[in-house]
Amino acid sequence: MISRYGYDVVAAVLVVSVIGAAAAWFFVDARPVKFILIGVFALLLVFTVHFFRDPERSTPGGRGLVIAPADGEVVQVVELREEEYLRGDAVQVSIFMSPLNVHVNRWPVSGTVGYFKHFTGEYLVAMDDKSSLRNERTHIGVETEGKKVLFKQIAGFIARRIVAEVTEGDSARAGERFGMIRFGSRVDVLLPRGSEIRVRKGDRTVAGETVLAVLS
Repeated sequence: MISRYGYDVVAAVLVVSVIGAAAAWFFVDARPVKFILIGVFALLLVFTVHFFRDPERSTPGGRGLVIAPADGEVVQVVELREEEYLRGDAVQVSIFMSPLNVHVNRWPVSGTVGYFKHFTGEYLVAMDDKSSLRNERTHIGVETEGKKVLFKQIAGFIARRIVAEVTEGDSARAGERFGMIRFGSRVDVLLPRGSEIRVRKGDRTVAGETVLAVLS
């Protein structure tokens, strides 16, 4: 299954790949070069389709569960002060997505969207801790069971477009799709301090399935 967020890109790459492969077949005389070019266009198409894949997920149910919004690797679990939305002590869980991960993002909790803001910025490598403050990103806050959860879609060095079908007042349902980040990126999830964190640095997450934490 291909994500609807990637239909335009996949269609464009398909057209380019077909035209490029046909041109190589009919107009390139040297057989090694011909087949190398066809192979390059085929690999480009395969990579694009693979990147925009969107498998179904089975989201666990339970009171207070915070579900991973992204596939990837946990690169940071840290306590900090969050004044933008939570306005208090918080725990931040950061997930890095490589270009090989599924990049569709899913709601980490069910509730009501109480905050949404897009920030323009730089394109530092997403593994860099400064990317949370300096890169292009969206901040999304959800009110759930009397608690607040803030999460950030952060563009990386390669990623150049963030998709977020979000408006303040929307209803969020844990595990459902709401957007994606194209070609490598990072998602930060900020929870009230005291939440029971279920992952640690180095763990792998599956969007819509892995339990990151339980809200206190």
